[in-house]
Amino acid sequence: MSMRDYYEVLGVGRSADLPEIKSAYRKLALMHHPDRNPGNKQSEELFKEAAEAYSVLSDSDKRATYDRFGQQGLRGAGGPSGFDPSVFADFSDILGDLFGFGDAFGMGGRQRNRVQRGEDLRYDLEIGFEDAVRGMNAEILIPRDDTCPRCRGARAEPGSGQTTCPTCRGRGEVIYQQSFLSIRRTCSHCSGSGKIIRQPCSQCRGQGAVRVERRLKINLPPGVDNDTRMRLAQEGQAGYNGGPPGDLYVVIKVKEHPVFTRDGSDLHCIVPINIAQAALGCQIEIQTLDGAETVKIPESAQHGSQIRLRGLGVPHLNSNGRGDLFVHVEVRVPAKLSKEQRRLLESLSETLPADNLPKEKRLFDKVKDYFV
Repeated sequence: MSMRDYYEVLGVGRSADLPEIKSAYRKLALMHHPDRNPGNKQSEELFKEAAEAYSVLSDSDKRATYDRFGQQGLRGAGGPSGFDPSVFADFSDILGDLFGFGDAFGMGGRQRNRVQRGEDLRYDLEIGFEDAVRGMNAEILIPRDDTCPRCRGARAEPGSGQTTCPTCRGRGEVIYQQSFLSIRRTCSHCSGSGKIIRQPCSQCRGQGAVRVERRLKINLPPGVDNDTRMRLAQEGQAGYNGGPPGDLYVVIKVKEHPVFTRDGSDLHCIVPINIAQAALGCQIEIQTLDGAETVKIPESAQHGSQIRLRGLGVPHLNSNGRGDLFVHVEVRVPAKLSKEQRRLLESLSETLPADNLPKEKRLFDKVKDYFV
């Protein structure tokens, strides 16, 4: 069959990016795959044509050569000239396990006859705000699969032994011809292990692992925060065929505090004061995470100003030192005045200058507005 333009084959423009090319190829491959069109030679040829087009356009070097010299340039550079079934070797990420392509190229499912590391586990642990600041010891209960103590992961009853699978002859996979392809798939008789168990283990029922709940004690250092991850080596799922266990990752979730908010290693809180305290200055006592602390409010304190208390923040995680505590001043005007308060404020207002002109923007704000 005379080969059409590769872009025309996939139905994409010459400026198409790789995701667009992959998507177009997948649609054609699903439409014309031999499993969906048994005995249809036209679909078989279209399937081959799409595969060859994808093998060129998904490779940046081959695509550049094709764009410049066409198919003749690819033949001269050792590229494809006619259909080559080996182009499917890299297509498992496109077709996945559909039609058995994962098994066909040795990429699908678990290789049951190989030693494999166990899967990692995740555990979300919620702790209090102050526990995160100070650190704590915690005890958690983890459900997981452990290697069966009776068969030690062999899946067979001790002493019963195993025999070589007669279907795949111990390879764990079978090969057969499907249309123009030689297909490798996991052996259904032995599930890919290459062995047949004479008598499954009575404790794990031939699985090689049993479900248990493991109680673990962990030490959370001071300064952990939301999404801090702690890795506990080999506390995950059991390995396969004697492989090592996976790891357990404990992910920290910290509850909010009613007074303090956290920004990295710094803490912030809002302290209200009245207009007299703001104008004259004062000393107030606040409760920090380390106990009572006296804070000096300077004269003429403005609403929104902040006072920095060094070393009263959160300890730096896994290092020395602490952050700071920032006290934000909130000047509150009384919602209701007594007659005496109103008289005094009216008297005071006669002595204060009235400056009610709109405040000029700072230079930074002017520059920012210019570029908006």
